Amino acid sequence: MLSVHVDLQERSYDILIEAGMLPRLAEILKRRGLPERLLLVSNPRVFELYGSIVMEGLSDGFSVEEILIADGEQHKNLDTASTIYTALIERQADRSCGLIALGGGVTGDIAGFAAATFLRGIPYIQIPTTLLAQVDSSVGGKTGVNHPLGKNLIGAFHQPHLVCIDPQTLSSLPEREYRSGLYEVIKYGLIRDRRFFEFLESSLDALLKRDPKVLQTVIRRCCEIKAEITSQDEREGGLRRILNLGHTFGHALEAATGYKHLTHGEAVGYGMKAAAALSARLGRLSQEHCHRAALLIDGLGERPSAPVPFADLYQSMQQDKKRSRGALRFVILEAIGEAAVVEAPALEDVEKAWVEAVSGD
Repeated sequence: MLSVHVDLQERSYDILIEAGMLPRLAEILKRRGLPERLLLVSNPRVFELYGSIVMEGLSDGFSVEEILIADGEQHKNLDTASTIYTALIERQADRSCGLIALGGGVTGDIAGFAAATFLRGIPYIQIPTTLLAQVDSSVGGKTGVNHPLGKNLIGAFHQPHLVCIDPQTLSSLPEREYRSGLYEVIKYGLIRDRRFFEFLESSLDALLKRDPKVLQTVIRRCCEIKAEITSQDEREGGLRRILNLGHTFGHALEAATGYKHLTHGEAVGYGMKAAAALSARLGRLSQEHCHRAALLIDGLGERPSAPVPFADLYQSMQQDKKRSRGALRFVILEAIGEAAVVEAPALEDVEKAWVEAVSGD
């Protein structure tokens, strides 16, 4: 079993990675001091696939009850969080209980937010079943929900007690969702590790075919990078901001299209192309590296169109939670593997970068 440690003093935890671990969860959790009473938050589709495996895997020593919520980014809101609160209250849950988030990024974010806020905080573990959640959203303690005017505007930092990643769950992932997670994988190479980016360039075909060895390498390296960054900057005061490469564009695109037209990863794919183009326009990134970044992003396959005029995109950007004193922040690249943050670049450059990213598809 692979283990990646997130060092946050008393809030430290491990990310465990092993194919086929779900039937052995009781054995794993007993050594980690989890509460004996657990409430499992999932959506109907994921619960049908893995709910019985997880609940049977915890039957030796744990009491587990399910709470099912609607699936999809459009349901990542306070109404869905309230559904979880109601279930917890009706079942007389208290601070001796814990939550399990079984599913993708939406489920993990909402369940984590419920855990952070119910009775002012109860423990929870993440069992991510999508690639995007395994390499990104399940790690780092960001929890939250969307508001109609912006993405992730309501939330809390609440670190999980443990993250359990079983790559075998990816075998049931629809192709579009799988490729959506690969955009976040590329992000890690772009912002922090040129050798990893080069590995992705050379292994793209195997990755698209879900080669188990390549997948395990990719998941581990992404988790290592995020653990390293989170351990240095838990609450996004500095270094952790580079994890938002492409997200100022991407989150605005999601909001402007009502969270229905594109997956999160697809929106971030457009956003990373725009960020690379902006980096080049600002003279911070070479044209060669900009081209390589775009080539790998586009190598994941065709994305749905991004039918959003820049004026509408910019209006959505005004609700971005990463603004500072009213100025928009953008993560840019100085080279493949090196990222930085800029504030308030010229609007003309931002618009041209967006047009270049969209027209290049």
